[in-house]
Amino acid sequence: MRDYKVEFEQRVAYIRDLVESSHSKGIVFGNSGGKDSALVGILCKAACDNTVGIIMPCASKRNFGLDKDDGNAVAEQFHIETRVIDLTEVRQKELDQLATITEMTDLAIANIAPRLRMTTLYAVAAAEGRMVAGTGNASEAYMGYFTKWGDGAHDFNPISDLTATEVFEFLEYLNAPRCIIDKAPSAGLFDGQTDEQEMGVTYAAIDRYLMTGEAEERDREIIERFHARSEHKRHPISTFANSKESGK
Repeated sequence: MRDYKVEFEQRVAYIRDLVESSHSKGIVFGNSGGKDSALVGILCKAACDNTVGIIMPCASKRNFGLDKDDGNAVAEQFHIETRVIDLTEVRQKELDQLATITEMTDLAIANIAPRLRMTTLYAVAAAEGRMVAGTGNASEAYMGYFTKWGDGAHDFNPISDLTATEVFEFLEYLNAPRCIIDKAPSAGLFDGQTDEQEMGVTYAAIDRYLMTGEAEERDREIIERFHARSEHKRHPISTFANSKESGK
């Protein structure tokens, strides 16, 4: 197990140095009411007092209830400034306009909310001279379980090397609210959605595979399939200049 006391000190120092070297006035992050965003918020607040978390409910009922309540619980305990913006109407207007030019799929619709949220975070960052903190963990990254240019976009990410299991352990060390620690991981994209149910494999199985290379046959097949089909999400944008096919 990691030494989370040392981890906390090192990560806070990393964030503090980054803010100072970039001459930023502060940090903004999406406060989703989940484990990853909670840990990022706690670390950022410890490093930079001018940290603000934005709660961004968008259509899903749980966004307005459970997620919002849990996000507020973390913010209250760790004294993190919190703002709330409802993106439901914005999302609907986008869908209405898209319907005039294409037929949307369920996946395309699900990815709108994460991208609207990141648009919101970068608007706040630009207006107030802040950096946008990412909240994705190593397990999600390996599986490609994030939205390209949505929750996968950020200026820096202080927890990108931590597995979902390690995020859980870190929050335990920090004595985060039980409502955060005990809740099932969910992107909150629609009511009833959970990460593990949607992927078909548990984070425990994913992390075991990442740390040891071991997995049950069914879990291994799912993990390797998710990883392979999401490879494009982890690579730099393809351009003519860096393309092997260009002959350069």
